Amino acid sequence: MGRVKVNLTLDADVAETARALGLNMSRLAEAAIAEAAKIERNRLWRAENRAAIDAYAEEVAREGLPLGKFRSF
Repeated sequence: MGRVKVNLTLDADVAETARALGLNMSRLAEAAIAEAAKIERNRLWRAENRAAIDAYAEEVAREGLPLGKFRSF
């Protein structure tokens, strides 16, 4: 998809430390933003599907796991 330029504001000490350590701030920021987006997408999915998740959990609590009788462990 390519790359785009964005502006970020960082704490001066954080930026100075990253530079001194030779860290690629763009790649680090990208990785952190990607991880935050993944976590938020998962949170939203769970919220949107809460009713189905709860219904399934109640069914398992009431009836046990599907095909549970065939488990060998």
